[in-house]
Amino acid sequence: MGIYEVKSGDLRLGWTLPVKEIVNPAFIDLESRNGLGWLDGFNEMLVRCGYEWTGHPGVDDDGFLKSLHGRVQDTPALMVKVVIDEQPPYAIHVSGEVSEKTFTFSDLKTEMTLTVVPGKNSFALHDELTKPADYDNEYQIIYHGNFGTPILEKGAKFSAPAKEVSPFNDYAKAGLKDWQTYLGPTKDFDEMVFNIMPNADDNGNTLAVLHNAAGDQGVAVGFNVTELPVLTLWKNTDTLKQGYVTGIEPGTSFAYNTKYQRPLGLVPTIKPGETKAFNLTYTLLQSQSDTRQALDKVEAIKGSQDTTLREAPLVALP
Repeated sequence: MGIYEVKSGDLRLGWTLPVKEIVNPAFIDLESRNGLGWLDGFNEMLVRCGYEWTGHPGVDDDGFLKSLHGRVQDTPALMVKVVIDEQPPYAIHVSGEVSEKTFTFSDLKTEMTLTVVPGKNSFALHDELTKPADYDNEYQIIYHGNFGTPILEKGAKFSAPAKEVSPFNDYAKAGLKDWQTYLGPTKDFDEMVFNIMPNADDNGNTLAVLHNAAGDQGVAVGFNVTELPVLTLWKNTDTLKQGYVTGIEPGTSFAYNTKYQRPLGLVPTIKPGETKAFNLTYTLLQSQSDTRQALDKVEAIKGSQDTTLREAPLVALP
């Protein structure tokens, strides 16, 4: 139920890397390369990371390996359907059900829906996670949105109403002061990741914006902090062939392994019979006017709140 790419006019949301094909989940071994097998099929514009767990691979407190970013992206959907409203504006809804079920360990079901309104420059995701069984379950989700050229380029800029920004690890410390701007394709650039605590309006809504150097192409990602309280910014400005991309990633959690997120309060619990909803809107910015309006919304949400740059990572990784 991921989204490979989005196109409108000259604007494409997506990215380019060595994995050119849509890889059938049957060929993904999540535990290969010490839990990095998820990367064998990673090439989509939108990837759901979760829901049983997410984050970097590693052995959790229970002694089991948690592979990179969970299982849901490589689990085939059941009951996929397309519904077109018979009344204006004739919205198109594509939905599917994905289950994560393992005897004694997990029983989670997610109904995922993509909605597109013909003629509009945006699309929406509405997901509902439910817990059918009789015991509580931990859950995590990161909506891993990935953007390359033509939006990403030297001088491109990221904006969000951030309360606090911190480097994911020691390597990212060097890029903290430039966390909002991007290099062009740079050989041997190792990924830099930043943890963001976003501000929101009175209803909990917030917005993150990425735009090119000219400000005439971009994307705005809207979400609600009561559902997705944190935001990860992934900067991977390596060469074009290697994978020149940035990730805008609202989530319940940052990208640390689950065992490091529990002390941060970022591994929530879902109770039997409970439903958790997640709503996101992606807007394609196709002019300087579009971009200016999105940036004005970011500034309105931020208000007079300063952004604190925290120099130390939230987690002391080994």
